Amino acid sequence: MRNFLAFIQRFRVILFFALLQGIVLSIYFTFSTFPRSQYLTTASSVSGTIMTVRNDITKHFRLSDSNKKLQFENQWLRERLKENKLSELAENGFDSTIIKTDKEHYTQHFEYIPGTVINSTFTKRNNYFTLNIGTAQGVKRGMGVISDKGVIGVVHNSSEHFSVVKSCLAKEINIAVVIENSGEPGFLKWDGHNARKGNMTGVSNDREIKLWSKIVTRGSAGIFPRGLSVGKVAKTQAIEGQPLWDVTVQYSENYRSVQCVYVINNLLKKEQHELELDVPPQPTEDE
Repeated sequence: MRNFLAFIQRFRVILFFALLQGIVLSIYFTFSTFPRSQYLTTASSVSGTIMTVRNDITKHFRLSDSNKKLQFENQWLRERLKENKLSELAENGFDSTIIKTDKEHYTQHFEYIPGTVINSTFTKRNNYFTLNIGTAQGVKRGMGVISDKGVIGVVHNSSEHFSVVKSCLAKEINIAVVIENSGEPGFLKWDGHNARKGNMTGVSNDREIKLWSKIVTRGSAGIFPRGLSVGKVAKTQAIEGQPLWDVTVQYSENYRSVQCVYVINNLLKKEQHELELDVPPQPTEDE
C-alpha cells in the first residue's frame, strides 16, 4: 500500500494530466459529429478486419464438411439429369427403380458414389489414385471414375473401405471416346510423357479434325455415360503409312491436383453385356 501511494505521489502530475485528457476527448467525441463518425468508422473497420481474419482461420476447419456436402448435392443432381436415365412410355408400367415425370417414366441408368482421393501418383508409367471408399459403399472393379472436370480413370481393385483407381495416366488405359462435333470415334491412350496430354488413337484421316474440338466419352463399354468431358484436340498429325490421325488430347482434368471424385455405377451394365454376348461371331474369309 505504501509503495502504491508513493507511486501516486511521484507521478501525480502525469496521472492528473491523463485523466483530464481522457475527459476532454470523451466530451469532444460525444458532442462533435465528424470526429465521432470518424472514430466509429475506424472502430468498425478494425472490428471488420478482426472478424475477417477470424473467419479466414475458422473456415478452413469447416472446409472438409463443406466439400462433402457439395459432393452429395452434386451426386443428387447428376443422378437426376436425363442422360443418366432411360425414358419409357407410361403404358409400359414401372417398378421401384423408375421415376415418373408427367407422361414418361425414367429408369435410373447411372448412380454416382462420392469419394475423396487420399493418395495419388502422376510421374510413373502407370499411375493410380487411392480413394477412401470401397465395397462397403458399392465400389467394384471396372467402374468408371470422374471428377467435376472430366474423366479420371477406372477402378482397378477395391477392399471394404478403399479403392485403387487406374488413372488416365496409365499405359493400359483404354477408354472409348468420340470427337463431339464430328462423331469420329477412337480410344484414349497415354504415352507416358506429359501428365496434361494424352492421345486419341484409331481416328481415320479421311476427315478434317478441327483443333480444340471437344472429346467426350462414347459410352459404348457401359463404364461411362456418353458425353462426359475427356479433353480437347490440341494437335493432329498424319501417321506415316496408315490412314489415321495421331490426335494429341489436352486433358480436361489436371491429374496432379484431383481431390473429390465420383465412382459411376451402371445399373444396366449386366443387361447390356448379356445382350452383346448373344451377337453372332464374325464369319471367317473361308465362309
